[in-house]
Amino acid sequence: MDINYELYKVFYYVAKTLSFSEAASSLFISQSAVSQSIKVLEKRLNQTLFIRSTKKVALTKEGELLFKHIEPAINLINRGENQLLEAIALGESQLRLGASDTICRYYLVPFLDEFHKKYPDVHIKVTNGTSLQCAKMLENNEVDIIVTNSPNSALVNSMHIDPIYEFQDVFIGNPEFFKIGKEPLTFDELQKHPILMLTKQSTTSEFLHNLFIQHSLELVPAVELSSNDLLIDLAKIGLGLAFIPDFCLKDEDIKLVKVPITEELPIRKLVVAYNENIPLSSVTQYFIELLGK
Repeated sequence: MDINYELYKVFYYVAKTLSFSEAASSLFISQSAVSQSIKVLEKRLNQTLFIRSTKKVALTKEGELLFKHIEPAINLINRGENQLLEAIALGESQLRLGASDTICRYYLVPFLDEFHKKYPDVHIKVTNGTSLQCAKMLENNEVDIIVTNSPNSALVNSMHIDPIYEFQDVFIGNPEFFKIGKEPLTFDELQKHPILMLTKQSTTSEFLHNLFIQHSLELVPAVELSSNDLLIDLAKIGLGLAFIPDFCLKDEDIKLVKVPITEELPIRKLVVAYNENIPLSSVTQYFIELLGK
């Protein structure tokens, strides 16, 4: 079958927006042209790709399957086009990086500063998301590299992974509200305290839930948030014991102390990951080298 890129591009925009009118607006064509392109593609594939109604558009199971393959392909084409155009305009391409808010704030800022000093004219595009979401961004070619926590269940075999930093997670609390002394707590005792932690969409949440499962305990957090900074703030006012990476705890957080526990938590790592089957720009390669120093 001959592949018609224009048909698949129209399909991509309709599937992404679930709107024929929004797809038409994005592609600068008429809505009837969008509708006709979808009909042609469905006829070629002998499959119904969308469920149409007066109020909404939805993907069929066949449409969802096709979209999983088309989305990374369209992003890869856009990536190549952007790299080429930017190489002509700047002599270099942009740096497209995916990382969580925590990793950006507490780890990446000095590296981004050094990179910017060397390449002041290169556009830096940082896309934030949880480490799980960042792995999906990389898989879909929405970013060139990611810096993520490891272990990360969303990393796939096609990704090249280099460890760059080791850290340990800690429980922290305000001793004005909790009896946090020299006597270490067991996991069973920790469970009796209100636990403040990241949401289930994060690798840190996966990690902590698995630790409690290993001790045959069910973890029911008191608070789940998407920001370690907010967890620290809530721990300061005594809402519970926060579970955070140790590199987030600064010396100025004098109200907070580490909670001793009976067993040492496993070491985790920050890793840089990229698709080893897709060429990287020279500036992206330089940034990876910076992280590895």
